[in-house]
Amino acid sequence: MAKEGVLPLVSDLCGPAGNVQRNEMELGDAYSIRVESLRDLIEVYDREVTMLETNIRERLRGDRGYRAIQAINGIGPTVAAILVAEIGDVTRFRSAAALCSWAGLTPKHKESDLTVHRGQLTKQGSRLVRWAVIEGTVRYHGGAKLAADYRQIAERRGKNKATVAIARKVLTLVYYGLRDGEIRCLAKTA
Repeated sequence: MAKEGVLPLVSDLCGPAGNVQRNEMELGDAYSIRVESLRDLIEVYDREVTMLETNIRERLRGDRGYRAIQAINGIGPTVAAILVAEIGDVTRFRSAAALCSWAGLTPKHKESDLTVHRGQLTKQGSRLVRWAVIEGTVRYHGGAKLAADYRQIAERRGKNKATVAIARKVLTLVYYGLRDGEIRCLAKTA
């Protein structure tokens, strides 16, 4: 678009308004062929993604843990599928804290005699689980109660540390959801 001197009228060129603008643009032959080729590829990829999502939903339909963890705000079908697949058998972790440690969501711990230093995240585990949980908490902060905790921590320690703290709490809820097939604290509020 820039090489043709066309300014975008909307920020989301892949949305409905962006599609309208792209349909009305008059580009040179080379550029119009390239744009059409890319649109065809997007259509093929969308079809593949839809097919895979259907397959994943079909495989996880009977999984109680998969359904239970979707009750957490920010954990939808895709993130839930990532968590179920990546964590696997949750009973291999002795506690929710062990799962959080495995996912790399716990601070480094250095201790010498009476002095204890807590550092940055260990990041010593599954990058995918860590990404999925943090991504799920960035916008929704885990729901009403956890959002209140988020605001309280953010005022004291900052938004980034609050996000990680809430992600750790969400992963704790995921542990119990996968282990028990329900999350009791969320069931009480519903």
